[in-house]
Amino acid sequence: MKKLFILYLLTITHSLLAQSTTKLKITESAEYKDEIKTIDILAIHTSESGETAIIRNGKHDFLFDIFDKNLKKTFSKVVEADNDEKFVGELFYRDQLKFFTVNAPEKDKRIVYCHTLNLTTKSCSKTTIFETTAEKNQSIFGSDRKHKTNFALSPNGDYFAIATDNILKNKNSYTIRVFESKSEKLIYTKSYQEDEQKRFEFNDLYIDNTTTVFSLGKLYKNGSSKKNEDGDANYQFVLNKITKDKTSFLLIDLENEHISSLSISNNNDELQLIGFYSELNISRIKGGCNFVIDTNNLSIKRKKTQSLPKQVYEDLYGYRTAERKNDKKKELRNFDIDYILRDEENNTYLIAEEFYITQVYVSTGMYGGGYWQTIPHYDDILILKFNPDGDVVWGRSVYKRATTPSYNAFVKNTDLHLILNSGKNLTEKTDGRTKLSKAWLESTSLYDLEYTNKGEVAYNKIQDNSGNEYYLPFFGTYQSNKFIMMNDGRKKKVFMTLE
Repeated sequence: MKKLFILYLLTITHSLLAQSTTKLKITESAEYKDEIKTIDILAIHTSESGETAIIRNGKHDFLFDIFDKNLKKTFSKVVEADNDEKFVGELFYRDQLKFFTVNAPEKDKRIVYCHTLNLTTKSCSKTTIFETTAEKNQSIFGSDRKHKTNFALSPNGDYFAIATDNILKNKNSYTIRVFESKSEKLIYTKSYQEDEQKRFEFNDLYIDNTTTVFSLGKLYKNGSSKKNEDGDANYQFVLNKITKDKTSFLLIDLENEHISSLSISNNNDELQLIGFYSELNISRIKGGCNFVIDTNNLSIKRKKTQSLPKQVYEDLYGYRTAERKNDKKKELRNFDIDYILRDEENNTYLIAEEFYITQVYVSTGMYGGGYWQTIPHYDDILILKFNPDGDVVWGRSVYKRATTPSYNAFVKNTDLHLILNSGKNLTEKTDGRTKLSKAWLESTSLYDLEYTNKGEVAYNKIQDNSGNEYYLPFFGTYQSNKFIMMNDGRKKKVFMTLE
């Protein structure tokens, strides 16, 4: 009787979600074998001609591969890495994938290299970009859990910029270096935000076609804590404008709100800063904000804020709870910006994922021994769509649970697609929510979450993974109207293309 009652409860609280098949065209490449076992993709890009360049990380080397439009390998090279050589960023333009690494041969010495994988000549080269010194055995590149944003390419591809930290013993200092893309010739070097007291934390980078660089980040008022004693933000967002001849900066402010996060977006030759804001503290999100910058006199032409739409709460909490949370404008927390995408009508999509870390104690069962295990959480996804005027058109969210970076996003025509793996059978709860996660002993499927121009969502299945290759969307790339991703096989490799 007890078992029947539990089964009844499960039946009335969950129902299988009606799923359709993705409208994207699906093709899989022929299988090929790798000489070296690895699934750690560091960079992947597809050219306009359909060739794909991939760089992966081996145990003591880097693997460079080129594939033709049918994803058949046409070039492969294994490059031995120096003892302390690490990947720090990459840029792609004009059939060349520039892959940047840094080496620390001595405690205070840093060497930055550029590996160029040329899809036209089917060749790979390595050059020294610059050398510098570092105090306190520190890194010259700020770290980010998913993205490397210390490198930027101009829209015409003629120039690229590199931002580095240069914190000295008694002074905070930061440096921009601008290079010509083709020759890798240094055009200029400029230090900025030099201060003995205030620390600058780099967030995003942009370079225009005239070699003017814009560096966005947080300028701390006192020390390096993100909050002061009252719990308010201990920093202001600042946009630095850097040219060969001078530097200037603009403080980015709202009235009484905290800016949670910002990223640079170049929308139809208009520089915008898009992100999230809060009324409570820097860790929370009440809505989206948009700043349009006059780059000539470095001022704010207009700024807008808008609360999260009610649909965001319905997707996360269900329609019953969403009413209350929307009325109170309940603030979300712990979301990091992953993607800023644009459609053919110049609408902008801001996509962020909830990220936090927990620790659990794992007992080994031997005399009371054990250890603490750190668990990263990559959970809910938040989506805001802005029109060209900076207004939030709609907002959605994905009720999701994962312990690794698991999704990718792209805009095809005017539809937004989120590609990710989840449990085989998606269930819709009685409160309207659809949870994307894998239950214990449940097999998985690959999904395409398709959002229309008006924000309506369809949960489209690409394949059941059981008996098929398991693909890794997070390491995929969308270019030339095609999304390409690789399977998780360590030696036997296959690609899937969605178009």
